[in-house]
Amino acid sequence: MTDAPIAAPAAPPSRRPHLIVSNEEAIAAAHDFAERLRATSSKRDAERLLPWQELDDFVATGLWGISVPRAYGGAGVSSSTLAKVTSIIGAADGSLSQIPQNHYYSLEVLRVGGSETQKRFFYERVLAGERTGNALAEIGHKDFKRRTRLVEDGGRLFVDGTKYYCTGAIYAHWIPTLVVRQENGAERLYVVFVPRTAPGVTVHDDWDGFGQRVTGSGTVRFDRVPVDADWVIQFQDSFDRPTSIGPLAQIIHAAIDLGIGQGAYRDMLDFVRTRSRPWIDAKVDRASDDPLTLAEVGQVKLRLRAAEALVERAATFVDVAMQAPDAENVAAASIAVAEAKILTTKAGLLAANKLFELSGTSSTMADDNYDRHWRNVRTHTLHDPVRWKYQAVGRYYLNGTLPPRHGAI
Repeated sequence: MTDAPIAAPAAPPSRRPHLIVSNEEAIAAAHDFAERLRATSSKRDAERLLPWQELDDFVATGLWGISVPRAYGGAGVSSSTLAKVTSIIGAADGSLSQIPQNHYYSLEVLRVGGSETQKRFFYERVLAGERTGNALAEIGHKDFKRRTRLVEDGGRLFVDGTKYYCTGAIYAHWIPTLVVRQENGAERLYVVFVPRTAPGVTVHDDWDGFGQRVTGSGTVRFDRVPVDADWVIQFQDSFDRPTSIGPLAQIIHAAIDLGIGQGAYRDMLDFVRTRSRPWIDAKVDRASDDPLTLAEVGQVKLRLRAAEALVERAATFVDVAMQAPDAENVAAASIAVAEAKILTTKAGLLAANKLFELSGTSSTMADDNYDRHWRNVRTHTLHDPVRWKYQAVGRYYLNGTLPPRHGAI
């Protein structure tokens, strides 16, 4: 068991969030909130200051409720808007843009697999300001089998197990938890929305990755946690048949990497314009007139713009898959998102590297903390291997092979 500090639960929402009603309003709200985040993002990263107040303010904007369907009182924004909001926030603070990723993911799991009663209950909780995190992944084994279990004892349900990489769980009011349950001699997967304050839930603040330092992606333990049957949502069924859960999850991940790259690019432009010296052989007075620097800046911009275009293109496929989730539409969405994810990974890393190459040695000073961009994008791009996305794309176009149905493509 980890010796890391045990995190206290989040306080209940003190105010009902603003209700965003359109795609345009969501994007405007993201720009406004990003401006408030940017000035303090470096300090949060450098000192690992958990962003409790920033998250409360983030939720208050209404942005955490924008994917709630219109039929349940939300804006039901497009996938393009959800990705755009994520990248806008990511350009200001990469960690803050990742924290709601699993929140949006769990709401899609709810939309696809939840009952009408479950949807009405949890969507209302979200619109009232409650956050979800995640407890999906497990470590310590070389396979991907889940060992956290949902068991019945004496007519009651309990969750037992340990999860890691639980992004957002520290800050959550509900922790959607992936469990296995024995049914008719076979194991079935479910997601249980576990209340953060339920007896037996322990969240450890033990995430010590060199990037994404305030995402709260640590360990959650469940020791015979009692849960209500109404909190248990079908999950196995959501991958036995084609659904948009995987592509929706992945396009948000792509948008996080894109946003971090855009933030690095912004800082690079500012540094080159105001602080860099031109190389002696350039024979110009300003670094911003150095012809080789200009060419490299253009290369980075081109890669980021191409990545952004692929994310926007992929979003149209995701929206189709959400409306008509047949095998072909879901496969097309998965491949389009995989293409975007490949390029956002490459573009994000390129932008973070070129910030230093084009700005020079003085850009490595600790006070600027520009290395957070590289640390953040390198850490987050390891979420799932891009090398596997290339072969999925190749098999799809060459052999007509549909990609696997799971949350990582």
